[in-house]
Amino acid sequence: MTAKIPATVVTGFLGAGKTTLIRHMLENAKGRRIALIINEFGDVGVDGEILKGCGDALCREEDVIELANGCICCTVADDFVPTMRKLLDRPDPPQHIVIETSGLALPQPLVRAFNWPEIKSRVTVDGVVTVVDAKALAEGRFADDEEAVQAQRAADPNLDHENPIEELFEDQLNCADMVIVNKTDLLGTGEHDQVTGDLKARVRSGTRLVATRHGAIDIAALLGLAAAAEDDMQNRLSHHEMEGEEQHDHDDFVTFIVSLGQVADRVALLKRIAATIASHDILRIKGFVDVAGSPARLLVQAVGPRLNSYFDRAWQKDERRGTDLVVIGEKHMDRAAIERTLRG
Repeated sequence: MTAKIPATVVTGFLGAGKTTLIRHMLENAKGRRIALIINEFGDVGVDGEILKGCGDALCREEDVIELANGCICCTVADDFVPTMRKLLDRPDPPQHIVIETSGLALPQPLVRAFNWPEIKSRVTVDGVVTVVDAKALAEGRFADDEEAVQAQRAADPNLDHENPIEELFEDQLNCADMVIVNKTDLLGTGEHDQVTGDLKARVRSGTRLVATRHGAIDIAALLGLAAAAEDDMQNRLSHHEMEGEEQHDHDDFVTFIVSLGQVADRVALLKRIAATIASHDILRIKGFVDVAGSPARLLVQAVGPRLNSYFDRAWQKDERRGTDLVVIGEKHMDRAAIERTLRG
């Protein structure tokens, strides 16, 4: 049986130094063929261009994949899993995969996605690495520019969690196998001990703290942790799980598809979708729409009251055109009434 490809998840707030860490890793890859999945939105392409310019022959442009449709933990099924399948199906799959999440990502849902059948047998989470800004922590902040983190949140139309920044920080630490305490060169007298002491009290037993300047760390220490994190989720609880808040079972939810054929009026359909969400216990509606007279398919994403739509690509020559909307909601929702409203 072929050994699983290891994957490293790098998380941390905007400005903590995730990209600097990854760039250093690439520059010191020592012959290891690494693929990158970058979860970036807002300033699309910035991190990707930096990483593509790493100057190493092993850092090929096709090995840098950007997911720019919003927070990765909110688009696991739509973006992350299909991307992983394509990467693993290549004739020359990478030797290691590194995933840089957005600063808003909850790491637990992403790690759980590695248990999806189509990828579980082929890849494992070698380790979850959380990068923190030591100077910001010493000054009582979670990020150097918390306003920028909030702006990042506002810029993501598909974000379906509203966790306060302190809860996100707790989740990132709880899931970590290694915490990179970055920007230690900016710390004053006594601040290093203060920051590391606070972090040690927050992280799980066995989580390693590594102090760095400019994200410089030996690649042998960063990769090869062999954590198999996807099999250890009971020890990587989220804030809400640790607080004992009620957790829904999968049986509490219902998913069904409403097929509408070709749609003559795009605006009218979007209004019907918004009205349907407002009137029923719907968590999410997503899918593709065949708009009359348009050569491109319309992608629809609705999370709670937020509705986003855009033409994502042209219909393929041999592709079946049509409108299929996936409705996800609580099991007691009125399916018949929802279908009537969507059909108009």
